[in-house]
Amino acid sequence: MMNKFKKAVLGLALGVSLAGSANAVPAYWTDWTSILTASPGVAGSLAVGADTVGVTFTGAYNFAQTSGGTNYWNPSAPYMSAVVDNAPPAADIIALSSGGTATISFSQAVTDPLIALVSWNSNTVDFNTPIEILSYGAGYWGGGTPVLNADGDGFFGSGEVHGVIRLPGTFTSISFTHTSETWHGLTVGVLGVADPGGGNVPEPISLVLTGIGLVALAAARRRRS
Repeated sequence: MMNKFKKAVLGLALGVSLAGSANAVPAYWTDWTSILTASPGVAGSLAVGADTVGVTFTGAYNFAQTSGGTNYWNPSAPYMSAVVDNAPPAADIIALSSGGTATISFSQAVTDPLIALVSWNSNTVDFNTPIEILSYGAGYWGGGTPVLNADGDGFFGSGEVHGVIRLPGTFTSISFTHTSETWHGLTVGVLGVADPGGGNVPEPISLVLTGIGLVALAAARRRRS
């Protein structure tokens, strides 16, 4: 028969597994703050715990909202999923129209960057790195479906696509190509940074495993006593 100590450890381990596979977490979304004058682009920042990460978008764009304006992220449902539990919180957005290449750069390495989409209608997009479609649905301009390309590194917007894609991995920059239309909007988020707080902040899963270790140590001490 399994003793109480083993049951406790097994229960905590199961909790770790479920938390790692099913629970959505908050995304950190960019606060776009200024228009770049030296070249077409927009600058902003991400507040990720104790880290402030600079974010720069470069490439042709139609308009950018850096302080107020229409909140195209309403309704929020297309931007929430089993992975991400919060939509972009403000009206900040970059709207593209002319097709071409765009680049998003980060001042330090980030993990699992996210791109939230507004109205990517009949648009062909290629990132040259694998992407995941986390969510989509009816948004400000209606609804549509993002269709992954054969290589899994881009998508085609069938209808008015509103949703979130993720680029799994660690990046200091992202580049993509897109085709022209009246306008389609985006903002950028991340799920974390590669070296949070200079390496002094444990990952959430590490915190849970530390808890398991403490439970095991306490149980062992009780058994010895």
